[in-house]
Amino acid sequence: MANNLLSRSWVEISLDSLSKNVLSVRELVGNDCRIIPMIKADAYGLGVDNVLASLEACNPWGFGVATVAEGCHLRDLGVDKPIVVFSPIPYQSYREALAADLTITLSSLESLERWVCASKESRTCGRFHVEVDTGMGRAGFDWNTVDYWGEKLRVLAKRDQVVWEGTYTHFHSSDTDLGSSTEIQYERFCKTQRKLPQGGGMYHVCNSAAILVKPSFRADGVRPGIFIYGGNVGISGQEPEPVVSLRARVVLLRDVEKNTTLGYGASYRSKGQERWAVLSIGYGDGFPRKLGNRGETLIHGIRVPIIGRVSMDTIVVNITELQGVKIGDVATLIGKDGGQAITLDEVADVAQTVSYEILTGLTPRLPRVLV
Repeated sequence: MANNLLSRSWVEISLDSLSKNVLSVRELVGNDCRIIPMIKADAYGLGVDNVLASLEACNPWGFGVATVAEGCHLRDLGVDKPIVVFSPIPYQSYREALAADLTITLSSLESLERWVCASKESRTCGRFHVEVDTGMGRAGFDWNTVDYWGEKLRVLAKRDQVVWEGTYTHFHSSDTDLGSSTEIQYERFCKTQRKLPQGGGMYHVCNSAAILVKPSFRADGVRPGIFIYGGNVGISGQEPEPVVSLRARVVLLRDVEKNTTLGYGASYRSKGQERWAVLSIGYGDGFPRKLGNRGETLIHGIRVPIIGRVSMDTIVVNITELQGVKIGDVATLIGKDGGQAITLDEVADVAQTVSYEILTGLTPRLPRVLV
């Protein structure tokens, strides 16, 4: 456990575990398959600046982001590999994307026409990937109407100003469904692929869950995300190496009498004489408010319950049965302490959310410490 002496609370990032998770993906898909690590949302909350060197050392084909600003930041950090913006972007952002040599994803003929025009005006060759909607619903060309848009796409894509670099889809339930829906989506994509003209670039369909559950669907490339950052992907059965730990300090100790109320709404009342420890972390740091009166932390390798509501800057735990706790001691909210561990996914389950939201919700107020 790293002991960050100057911080009230902090996030620890294991770069070794991050690299091991990427290598696990490589072992599953083989050396001839391109890996496109998703590095959006500031590398799922870990900090792009913190993890970029470790990811680049794993020799990815390129990186996936969600916004033009994220892609531009990678360019500012010196990335010269392909950067694909996987979310639809406003037409007003096309010139900025072209200036940073970003690859955008397209879901309509109109967006392709706009991309061709922007590329021509900028005197830049704009690269793009075509998204095919096979059931996700939020974006993409409808797979069922490929006979209509496929030929029009071919004509537009032949313009000198643009390069059709790839074609992909996104599975909606590969983390919960071993069979039918993912296989149906895959078959829809394959049918679309067969009807598209030659020159559709690289084909890719697999997110983290699909990589682990259906590695045979790997196609030309895969897009690992939450798995490489230490999040479990449901039914796969393959556990990632834990990457993130969350720590906070004990900043106050209180001995209270029976029937002492605690926190906003007085949602907790002491059942007898109790000892409480105040920890310097709250929902202002991204610690989920739903963990009040239901979550746990580790102190000295022992689980202790969170009592009362989570405040913006503090939480309180009941340490009545735990001896020797001192102000300045470190509590573990995610990670290992001695022989015990609270996993990222356990915290997400208790908070009734997903590991993605836990990681991306950790605010900048928490220093990131590389271990």
